[in-house]
Amino acid sequence: MKNKYSFLIIISLVLACTTEQSQGHQKTEEKSTPSPSLPGEIPTAPKGMVYIPSGTFAMGGKTKQADPDELPRRQIEVNAFFMDEHEVTNEQFAAFVESTQYVTVAERDILWEEIKEQLPPGTPKLDDELLKAGSLVFQPTQGEVNLYDYSQWWSWTIGAYWREPKGPGSNIESLMDHPVVHIAWEDAEAYAKWAGKRLPTEAEYEWAAMGGQKDPIYPWGNTIPSQAVDKANFWQGAFPYLDNKEDGYGGTAPVKTYPPNPYGLYEIAGNVWEWCSDKYHHQAYQMTRSQKLVKNPAGPDQSFDPAEPQIPKRVIRGGSFLCNDSYCSGYRVARRMKSSEDSGFNHTGFRCVKDVE
Repeated sequence: MKNKYSFLIIISLVLACTTEQSQGHQKTEEKSTPSPSLPGEIPTAPKGMVYIPSGTFAMGGKTKQADPDELPRRQIEVNAFFMDEHEVTNEQFAAFVESTQYVTVAERDILWEEIKEQLPPGTPKLDDELLKAGSLVFQPTQGEVNLYDYSQWWSWTIGAYWREPKGPGSNIESLMDHPVVHIAWEDAEAYAKWAGKRLPTEAEYEWAAMGGQKDPIYPWGNTIPSQAVDKANFWQGAFPYLDNKEDGYGGTAPVKTYPPNPYGLYEIAGNVWEWCSDKYHHQAYQMTRSQKLVKNPAGPDQSFDPAEPQIPKRVIRGGSFLCNDSYCSGYRVARRMKSSEDSGFNHTGFRCVKDVE
């Protein structure tokens, strides 16, 4: 997209890339309290899922990297649930598509009447060629760039979707055990319903990522990323132009490549960002200052001023193979990001959860 409309289309579609810079907040002293059931009471998890016990924890940022939307920390109570042990793979998603004939958002042409609502008033209609089905594909830059200008490394690619993740001519023949990508929120929702599951709340995701440990910064504990390249798939080097691939991969990695956290969850940090059920609001935590426990919050923005414009955005969690401390510390258990519901990228996927009956 090398024309005057490229930045407009990226603004409307690259909402997942928005990254606030670290704000210098201090670590707090709230502690997590896992409440696992007695061994004889733990229910058997469905195939491919693990049991996550109930518990109470301090949700939110705990280091100087914490962004304003992670604060203030708040006490959350989470009920027990089951969670997929790894991200949904290409093989699993292919079975869903074969069963349902589902067509993902990235395979549908863009409707101008919908996209123009996200652009400045008076923006002229985009050329039909730019409205053809496609998705955003990461392209490394040639050198240092302004990290606020996401258009430097995201390329709108006509024809990119989950079966052709890098655009026409690419394929997933050798990637069937990799996480499926170019998945929009509604795609993930559709798969979850078909599988008899649902998407996790962001509280459930953060609690599960912690793995029952005592207030960890990362799913693997508190070891800094530069010393934990064998723990997850993320960017080592200088983002977005030099990836040293010390973790073994320059893109997605097969699921179950890295050690699981103490709950048995693989790649709960890194690899691909994962959709949550919650609608996103940057003041979600500031507007819930009550000391009372909140059980499984799903959609915290419901309490916000209805007069405030609401662009449909959902929470994504866990970070991806593109995360680096200089740009996006998404592998932190408290890190929350956002993306518009209709956006897909080649670093965005999901996993599902299921209630304990």
